[in-house]
Amino acid sequence: MLNSITAMDYNLLIQIHNLTNNTFFDQIMPVISAMGDLGAIWIIISLLLMLKKEYRMIGLLCILSLLITTIAGEGIIKHLVQRPRPFVQFPEIQLLIKEPMSSSFPSGHTASSFAFAFMLAGKLKKAAVPTFIVAIAVAFSRLYLMVHYPTDIIAGILLGFICAKIAELIYDKYILKKGLET
Repeated sequence: MLNSITAMDYNLLIQIHNLTNNTFFDQIMPVISAMGDLGAIWIIISLLLMLKKEYRMIGLLCILSLLITTIAGEGIIKHLVQRPRPFVQFPEIQLLIKEPMSSSFPSGHTASSFAFAFMLAGKLKKAAVPTFIVAIAVAFSRLYLMVHYPTDIIAGILLGFICAKIAELIYDKYILKKGLET
């Protein structure tokens, strides 16, 4: 069954790549993907939010959602699933970036991008559209660069959503209830 999922995933990945492949994307997608490295863009934005008192708790919640996502995705799920990346299973793939060293499932870039986007959109509505645009661009870049399968991306989106909700639950149960909010 996993072989048939991988075959469908690979075929879809190739179709996406063939439909979107162009020299502009060859230049811009590595940059967009790099924004998601280690969740750096999201951490920076979270820290900037924390500088202003009225957004401090939102920034902390974004950091919490990123932390939960990293523990769940990178620390647990990737080690349990250990799915090889597309370029490992299909060596004919030519990469535009350095080979990622971790497993493929789920996409960590996508999970952290969407954990941040779901959290920020839920707390700061005016930031929802631009944040989701960047999260979608980061997720798409991972497909374009052929370092993830489509199901890795879908799982990353779902994981990001779940981790943002877990962070909200922790906030509601332990921060608000105990009156610890600053």
